[in-house]
Amino acid sequence: MKSKDLHPAVAGYARAARDGKLDRREFLALASIFGASAAAAYGMIGMPRPAAAEDAGTPKKGGVLKVSMQVMAVDDPRKFSVSQMGNVAMQFIEPLVRWNPDFTFKPMLLEGWEISEDAKQYVLKVRPGVKWSNGDAFTAEDVAFNITRWCDKDAAGNSMAGRMGALIDPDTKKAAKEAIVIKDDHTVVLTLSRPDITIVPAMTDYPALIVHRGFDAAGKTLAEQPVGTGPFELTAFDVGVKASVRRRPEGSWWGGEVFLDGIDWTDYGTDSNATVNAFESGEIDLNGQTQTADVGILDGFGLKKSEIVTATTIVARSNVANKPYDDKRVRNAIQLAVDNEVVLKLGADGMGTVAENHHVGPMHPDYAELPPIRRDPEKAKALLAEAGQSDFEFELISVDADYRKESSDVIAQQMRDAGFKVKRTIYPESTFWNDWTKYPFATTNWNARPLGIQTLALAYQTGSAWNESAFSDAEFDAKLREANAIADADKRRVLMKDLERILQDSGVIVQPFWRKLFCHMKPTVMGYQMHQAYEQHFENTWLAEQA
Repeated sequence: MKSKDLHPAVAGYARAARDGKLDRREFLALASIFGASAAAAYGMIGMPRPAAAEDAGTPKKGGVLKVSMQVMAVDDPRKFSVSQMGNVAMQFIEPLVRWNPDFTFKPMLLEGWEISEDAKQYVLKVRPGVKWSNGDAFTAEDVAFNITRWCDKDAAGNSMAGRMGALIDPDTKKAAKEAIVIKDDHTVVLTLSRPDITIVPAMTDYPALIVHRGFDAAGKTLAEQPVGTGPFELTAFDVGVKASVRRRPEGSWWGGEVFLDGIDWTDYGTDSNATVNAFESGEIDLNGQTQTADVGILDGFGLKKSEIVTATTIVARSNVANKPYDDKRVRNAIQLAVDNEVVLKLGADGMGTVAENHHVGPMHPDYAELPPIRRDPEKAKALLAEAGQSDFEFELISVDADYRKESSDVIAQQMRDAGFKVKRTIYPESTFWNDWTKYPFATTNWNARPLGIQTLALAYQTGSAWNESAFSDAEFDAKLREANAIADADKRRVLMKDLERILQDSGVIVQPFWRKLFCHMKPTVMGYQMHQAYEQHFENTWLAEQA
C-alpha cells in the first residue's frame, strides 16, 4: 500500500523503530500486518529493502528437484496438523498472504488489504487474473467460501476456527451473519465482532491454503481433486512413499515464469541416516530440514547450507483432562525437575536459545521477558509429595526420531534424577499424530508464528482444536481477546506479560528452547532458502549445470 493509504498505527510503529523502542524485525512484521508493503515499511525507517539473496548465474529452465521429506496425507487444508502436509499442497494451492523470510507479509491470492482504525473491519482485495487449474476464474467467491469454512467450529480438526473467533457466532459456532460479505468479484469485506489484529497473520499458516469453491461439493480429498492456483500440478501421491508435482502449462500461473519442471519428494522416514545416505549417493538435491545432529556431517559433504533463527520449538505438555495432571502442584513439579538449558544442549546440540516455559519468545513483537524457572529437584519432590503422587509413574510420549526424541529422553532423565518414576513411550510419527492432542503427557513440536498471541490462541485458548494441554482459564481467554485488539505493541506487551505469567505459572508446559532451522542442498540448487516456519517455496528455485 502507498503511504497515504497506511493505517494510522504504522506511523507510530515507524517512530518507535526510529527511536530504538521497537526492533526492526518487530516493526516490519507489525507494519506489514496493517497493509504496508515491504518497500514502504523499509522506507519509513530510512532503510532500502535488502535485495533477495541470489545465486550466481542466469536462472536456467528445466529439471526436476529431488527432495527428502515425509509424505503425509493431504485431505483438507483446514485440518492439516503438520508442515509436511502443507509443503506438498502449497505447490498447487496457495495462501491469501505469505509470511516472508524477512518477517514481512506478501500478498499472494490477495492483491492487498485495508484494516479499519479500530481493527474491526478488513477489506480484502482479491487478485485479478488468477485462474484455477481447471480453467475457472479465481474470485471473491473462493475467498468467502474458504473463510466461511474456516469458521466452522464443528468441523473436527479445523484449527482455523481458533484463529477466526472474531468472525464466529458463539451460538451457531459458524460464521456470523454479515461477517463475510462479497462486495464484488474482487472484494470481500470482513466485519468482526471485536477488534483482532491477528487475522492477516493467521492467513499465512499452512492450514489456510485456499481450495476451490467447489471443494466440499465434490466430496473428495485434496489429493483426489487437486484443483489449484499454484505454479505446479499434483501428478503423483503415495502417503509414506512419494509425491510429485509438475509445472503448469506456460503462462497459466498468475505469478509468472517458473524454472523447475517439477519436484519429486521421497519419504525416507524419520531416521535421518537414510537422508544422509541419500545425499551421499546423489539420490536427492535437497532435504526438507537438517536435524541438528546431522549439520556437521552434511557440512562435510560440500553441500550448501541455509539456516534461519526462528520461533520453532518443542513443548512437553501435560493434558489437564487426565489425572494427576489436573493438579497444578504436579505440573509445577515437572517444570522444577527440568533444566531447559540442559535440554537445549543435549537435545538439540545447543543450536537455539533457552525459552521460559510460556511459548512466546524474543523474536515475537509482543514478547515480554519473564524470569526463567530454575531447576530445583528438592522443591519438585516436595510438591509431588504434597500432591500425593510420589509413587505415580509418569509416561512421557514422543515421536521416534530426531531432536524431539532426544529432548524427550533428556526431560525424562532429569525427572528421574529428581526422584520421579518415568516411563518413556515412543511412537512412529505416522502413528503419533493420530491422537496428538489426547496424550496425558507428551512432547510435540510447534512451528513459528509471526505473533506470540497467535500461538497462545492456537495452543492454549479454551476449546481450540490444537489445545493439546486442555488448558482453560477464563482470565487468560479474556486477556487474550483484549490483546488481540491492541495495535500498539507497547500497550499489548503489558497484557502479554500477564498472559505469559498465567501460562508459565500454570505449569502446563515445559518449553525448553527455541530452535534454529537448517537445510542442506547440492551446490546446483539455486534460489532456495530455509523458511522460518518450515515452508517450501520453489517458484524461484532453479537447477544449475553440474560443475
